[in-house]
Amino acid sequence: MNFVEELKWRGMIHDIMPGTEEQLQKEMTTAYVGIDPTADSLHIGHLVSIMMLKHFQAAGHKPLALVGGATGMIGDPSGKSQERNMLSEEALNNNVLCIQNQLKKFLDFESGNNKAEMVNNYDWMKDFSFLGFLRDIGKHLTVNYMMAKDSVKKRISGEAREGLSFTEFTYQLVQGFDFLHLYQTKNCKLQMGGSDQWGNITTGTELIRRKTGGEAFALTCPLITKADGGKFGKTEKGNIWLDPKYTSPYQFYQFWLNCSDADAEKYIRIFTLLTKEHIELLITEHKHQPHLRKLQKELAKDLTIRVHCEKDYELAVEASEILFGKGTTETLKKLPENVLLDVFDGVPIFTLDWEILKAGIPIIDFLGGELMILKSKGEARRALAEGSISINKNKVDENFTIDQSSLLNNKYILAQRGKKNFFLIKMNQ
Repeated sequence: MNFVEELKWRGMIHDIMPGTEEQLQKEMTTAYVGIDPTADSLHIGHLVSIMMLKHFQAAGHKPLALVGGATGMIGDPSGKSQERNMLSEEALNNNVLCIQNQLKKFLDFESGNNKAEMVNNYDWMKDFSFLGFLRDIGKHLTVNYMMAKDSVKKRISGEAREGLSFTEFTYQLVQGFDFLHLYQTKNCKLQMGGSDQWGNITTGTELIRRKTGGEAFALTCPLITKADGGKFGKTEKGNIWLDPKYTSPYQFYQFWLNCSDADAEKYIRIFTLLTKEHIELLITEHKHQPHLRKLQKELAKDLTIRVHCEKDYELAVEASEILFGKGTTETLKKLPENVLLDVFDGVPIFTLDWEILKAGIPIIDFLGGELMILKSKGEARRALAEGSISINKNKVDENFTIDQSSLLNNKYILAQRGKKNFFLIKMNQ
């Protein structure tokens, strides 16, 4: 596989330094991508760089994932309007460990000459003295060169009220030294990242040239945005994370399933390993029957299985069908509490004391009595006579009694009127 050609048709190249493709065709090459460990989970914004490493390894080259235990203590000014909060060493170490476990789902760290490696720049930065860094690294690049970088110019030109601290100003030197260190110790000749990293990456190639006389290369991918101009990967609740404790597999699946057609066409190239022929066929089929949402379903399936697992994907599909009339009581009972709440996020929630259920509540009193799920007992009787009331996806009549056996997760009851009116009842224990 030609790595550069693969990235081109997938729309994953923004800038590439002359000579990069020739270097990759000449020999197995080592490349790295840097990840700032500011959280204990990756989010889908990281997936573009991770997929670059995935394709890089598939093309027979050696990927390095650099987790910035040292640079994470500083904060990169690229694309930021204000300085980040600095994290403690203990928090960073925990974040690094969590990120490494997530990367193992994408990269092969076990076999072959080109097996992936994880490196942490804290390992080579922790013993560097300030004076030593100034003497060995700082003297090789002029302030004029560093000031010319877009990430620096934007922060000191008045576009950002916060200005730029000396700590952030030196970030490109620290990242440049990472590249130099990996060049000298791992024969790493290529750094990849998002297009906002171009300035930092080329600082590294320049440092390598000036200090060693060697040649190194740079390749960046576009920053991913939504077709409507919105920020990719952001929802009202924040980032879409890879860790299920922050974003459930159901929420993760729903994010991709709800992509616009234009976004799905772009994302399926970038975030899956499907072939060009398969993707083009899917796009053609989708255009003929867009209501079936084949593109979105394939995208959501591929990523949910890869990031989570097949079982989580199947549960997400079953949970999604509940809102469209296809779910069953058995499906509801299988849902973990967090997924149940995700599925019915936004529906009216009523609370009921646990003790009241011990003796059981006639369905009419349950719907039209104290809880007032429906406006009155008379309305409850009419709805039951019409056959439009379901409890936990089972249709019930006016002889039905609600008791503790009706509970989901020992805490919830799902009432439904018609196809689209849902009510969630939560027990106060």
